Amino acid sequence: MTDAISWQKSSFSGADDNQSCIELAAVNGSIKMREGDDPDVIVTTSVAKLRAFMLGVKAGEFDHLI
Repeated sequence: MTDAISWQKSSFSGADDNQSCIELAAVNGSIKMREGDDPDVIVTTSVAKLRAFMLGVKAGEFDHLI
């Protein structure tokens, strides 16, 4: 039997459970990501790769996508 994953979403997603959001969870040294409205699709990455991505987001490297 596997342990339940404790998913976390951003406070910017709002309180409504029906809103689309990205949820993250730390599991055995890796990071799992899923969309709140499609929870069966899960992407797994490393902490280092997520950190690099987040630094790029903060630096505005992906602003052209939104």
